[in-house]
Amino acid sequence: MHDLNPITPLGAAAPVVAHHGPVTLTEVTETALASVAARLGREAETTTLLTEVLGAAPPAPARLSPGTPGAFWMGPDQWMVEAPLGTHEDLAAQLAARANGAASVTEQTDAWCRFDLTGERLADVFERLCPANTRAFAGGEAVRSAIDHLGCFLLCRAPDHITVLGPRSAAGSLHHALVVAMRAAF
Repeated sequence: MHDLNPITPLGAAAPVVAHHGPVTLTEVTETALASVAARLGREAETTTLLTEVLGAAPPAPARLSPGTPGAFWMGPDQWMVEAPLGTHEDLAAQLAARANGAASVTEQTDAWCRFDLTGERLADVFERLCPANTRAFAGGEAVRSAIDHLGCFLLCRAPDHITVLGPRSAAGSLHHALVVAMRAAF
């Protein structure tokens, strides 16, 4: 069959955008993701690999490193690497080849959905969604939290820009929770 059309995690032909008050919610579909977990005894090699790939040391706990590619901390000796899909469609394969067995690298692009919230007073939205202290976010934070029963990552790219990564299989539920919180906040 050759008449298939790609759809977004929300099932649309193009990314969905919603506005409410000063906040814009955008479905982002052009990000490649790969998880990198150091293998026991090879943590230093994995840190060296990520330093070379990122151009800086891998992010510390609860931190996000900007850039292309960028990364955020997921747990001890575990990171998620992100890059533009257009230039890094085979991100996981590239990282696995460079890791040379020092780390377990897993393709994550289709496992997650991404929503970016931009605008003023984002903390007013997130305080209705999760226990993360987004009022203290200044940029560079990466925390795991629950939103509407879903395990998600919150990535603060700037005080007026927070990315939510959640399970792709629940994209509709996550989007609904974000829209409801936006409406309640404003």
